[in-house]
Amino acid sequence: MSYPKDFLWGGAVAANQCEGAWKEDGKQPNVTDVMVGIANKNPSIKWNEETNKWEMALDPDKVYLSHEAIDFYHRYKEDLKLMAGMGFKAFRTSIAWGRIFPNGDETQPNEAGLKFYEDMIDTMIELGMEPVITLSHYETPLHLLTEYGGWSNHQLVDFWKRYVTTVFERYKGKVKYWLTFNEVNNMKHMPFVASAILNTNPKDKNDPIGSITEQEKWQAYYNICVANAWTVKICKEIDPKAKVGCMLTSSCVATYPYNCDPDNVFGAYDAQRMSNFYFGDAFCLGIIPGYVKRVWREQNCEPKMCDEELKLIKENTVEFFSLSYYRSSTFEGTVSLGDTGGLIGKENPYLTGCSPEPWRWPIDPKGIRYILNVLYDRYHLPLFIVENGIGLDEAPDQNGEIDDPERMKYVEDHLHYIHEAILDGVEVMGYLYWGPIDIVSAGTGEMRKRYGFVYVDRHNDGSGTMERKIKNSYYRYKEIIETNGECLFNKDK
Repeated sequence: MSYPKDFLWGGAVAANQCEGAWKEDGKQPNVTDVMVGIANKNPSIKWNEETNKWEMALDPDKVYLSHEAIDFYHRYKEDLKLMAGMGFKAFRTSIAWGRIFPNGDETQPNEAGLKFYEDMIDTMIELGMEPVITLSHYETPLHLLTEYGGWSNHQLVDFWKRYVTTVFERYKGKVKYWLTFNEVNNMKHMPFVASAILNTNPKDKNDPIGSITEQEKWQAYYNICVANAWTVKICKEIDPKAKVGCMLTSSCVATYPYNCDPDNVFGAYDAQRMSNFYFGDAFCLGIIPGYVKRVWREQNCEPKMCDEELKLIKENTVEFFSLSYYRSSTFEGTVSLGDTGGLIGKENPYLTGCSPEPWRWPIDPKGIRYILNVLYDRYHLPLFIVENGIGLDEAPDQNGEIDDPERMKYVEDHLHYIHEAILDGVEVMGYLYWGPIDIVSAGTGEMRKRYGFVYVDRHNDGSGTMERKIKNSYYRYKEIIETNGECLFNKDK
């Protein structure tokens, strides 16, 4: 009763949520640098009537915590040692595209950015951790949106090819696992960050998000599918031992029909397809699915495509499927497009737990077994859980300690059902807990929502010493890794 002997235990973060140093060493702004939480859908940009372009317009009354984040850029060696102290086998982070090509369209890379990530990757390896690197985690250079319109412009495919070729060549032999576009299936409700789109000729110059058309979204979808295929092809040519996987938010796969009304049963299935599978089918099966083409026909929004690129998509599919899972939802008549945690439906009466106020995400550990089985049955690819965790509002007590039993109950309950999925025959590569050190929340842009096993003294108003402090959960997760999960079953006995 344990996990596979080569199971990759560890944790995951993202450059835009932890690094800070947002304009250091040549880096230029990216899409999340102009947002305070991506769920608010209100980027700090404005239309310049003189240049007829969007431009960055930071609000002096807002605190952009991500600009400094937790200063991982300067403290990564210290932080990675803390991760290694738990026995991590793998650590996931992302490369900020703008550190390598500051505006995204340069022909020559920025050496300072390449050197930073090389040193960071080398540190991971020295500490015994397998680097798991995301190529795009809500960090598209802002210039590519304001100048080109983002991924709805096919020119980005060539800029992307230059970027991935550069990093594959530089880190050849060091990175075994690459992820392409983080949670890009959030495109429909977060097009500005998830698929990096901006209308360069908007009808409403006061509404940058609302000006994005369905045609632009679906053109971006196609262009990203092409770019994903190029990534697989280029990686195989440069570093055949490395593997490329997709990364899709998969909480939406656990969308249950609220009752046995056939309309709700099919509605839940369609929500799964149009929130997850529509990218998964392209990335994993190499096809543009028929239900997507139906949307194109009925909404008159078919993108421009070519047979050569469709062939490229078919022949260059990913080698594994990585995913995030946080919560489930229900479907009754409709379901709303939620935030970074998944879809939002009617409250499930069979679930009793939820994360604390004000976030209140329903806790459904059995849902992770469900989605692992669904995804494995559909794609027959190894699955890699690269995000799962719970945000809590917490602070050191009068003795300077942080006791967080709720976090470990969440982790242990989910690990129990992950193990059940493994017994079901699902090939699960590993479990990377989301936010093993406190970072800026992507959805809400705050520090108060803390995920980590390690506390960081930084607060929503930007104050704090940045001091790191180990929480009690740190030692329990360490024990789980040391025993390869066996302690979970001994506890049950």
